[in-house]
Amino acid sequence: MSMILKNDRFLRACRRESTDRTPVWMMRQAGRYLPEYRAVRQNADFMTMCQSPELAAEVTIQPIDRLGVDAAILFSDILVIPDAMGLELELIESRGPVFHKPLREVSAIRQLPVPDPDSDLGYVMEAIRLIQKRLDGRVPLIGFSGAPWTLMTYMVEGQSSKTFRFSKSLLLDEPAAAIDLLDRLSESVASYLLAQIRAGVQAVQIFDTWAGALPPHLYLEFGWPALESVIRALKPAGVPVIVFAKGADFVLERAIAAGATVFGADHSVPIGELASRTAGRIAVQGNLDPSVLYGSPDAIRREVNRLLTEWGGRPGHIFNLGHGIHPDVNPDHAKAMVEAVQAFRMKE
Repeated sequence: MSMILKNDRFLRACRRESTDRTPVWMMRQAGRYLPEYRAVRQNADFMTMCQSPELAAEVTIQPIDRLGVDAAILFSDILVIPDAMGLELELIESRGPVFHKPLREVSAIRQLPVPDPDSDLGYVMEAIRLIQKRLDGRVPLIGFSGAPWTLMTYMVEGQSSKTFRFSKSLLLDEPAAAIDLLDRLSESVASYLLAQIRAGVQAVQIFDTWAGALPPHLYLEFGWPALESVIRALKPAGVPVIVFAKGADFVLERAIAAGATVFGADHSVPIGELASRTAGRIAVQGNLDPSVLYGSPDAIRREVNRLLTEWGGRPGHIFNLGHGIHPDVNPDHAKAMVEAVQAFRMKE
């Protein structure tokens, strides 16, 4: 899908081109902190919202209207791929995502299908086409997926985990089975994201939320190769690829070598340090601590100005949080952050 964008700051920054100001968007910007989102959520459960293109389009566009951010991100969930593989996802308010058929047997891994994104996840592609029609070129649309290792943790644990007991045991005790699962997920994620690109997204982000749950040597042995294969599969599509490996900034050089366009940074790494380490070889996205948005608008502006000053006006920066916005943040504070980014200019 080709269209003339009225605002291409985000895409220009991804390509490390000059922009009139730093583009800004937020992870989880279509979410529970917005009253208009909660109004939709009152009448539909989370998975119904994900699987209804009309509702997904509505909540995707809400933060564009309210906050004036420079990019939209598709409203969906990273766990739609395992759901399409037959693991039966349920989102339970008190527990979060739950798979009723967690992968605990090697034989179950061998039987796991690779979903066809256009049929098994066709509702996502339909949502993308509808969102693009309604956005009408106002801002680019970002598609996304979970990374193989992060998806694996939910599929094997059956839910969120603090210890990752079953996932880590699989890596340590059945490494061949773990690699088989990660390979299947790499193929599924790459296929899914390529389908999103065909449907019309102009950039994609890969979330490896639990990269930091593994010690670096295990992540480099298992998690990173699976993610790297996705990055390389996406490269011919020609759209920006954002890699967000939370707690794993040690893969920065590998992300550059694999051909990632943007390195998404959590808030554990100073942005100035990333500016020095990247030296203009890759764009950087991030990385304000989401908890700053609990502060007053004046405090938020100070933190935004500090971070942007530390970046130093170099091209190739996309302002974002170091993780998703918290659901109890005042939306006026999110607006204050966006306006502070929009108003910032480097002092001569």
